[in-house]
Amino acid sequence: MRGAQILSNLLTSKPVLDELPWETYAQPGREGVRIHKLYDTADTGEKGPAAALVRYLPGAKVQRHIHPGYELIFVLEGELINDAGRHGPGTLEVCPPGSGHALGSETGCTFLVVWEQPVRLAAEAGDARAAA
Repeated sequence: MRGAQILSNLLTSKPVLDELPWETYAQPGREGVRIHKLYDTADTGEKGPAAALVRYLPGAKVQRHIHPGYELIFVLEGELINDAGRHGPGTLEVCPPGSGHALGSETGCTFLVVWEQPVRLAAEAGDARAAA
């Protein structure tokens, strides 16, 4: 069993975030996105929870997707844009099961995200708003 992973000063020290090992998030419908996985479905099972620090580069866009389970987003730096508006550091968004949104950032941002279950692209889920 692995020990706890501890990341300190995420809200007060940009160098802490910059020094993390970021990977390109190579998933369909996600452009300009980097990820630092905390845990994922490889650890929790195919339909299990996952958590990550996510970094949107300036101009990043993520297609509309649907949440089968809860999703929590906590903005650490920059500005995240979604259907509900523009969100700066310290913003917490709680997305209930069945909800969906498209995301992006004009200037770039970093946030913590916790997925209760893997999300589905709206086009795959048959959501009529997928093109929105």
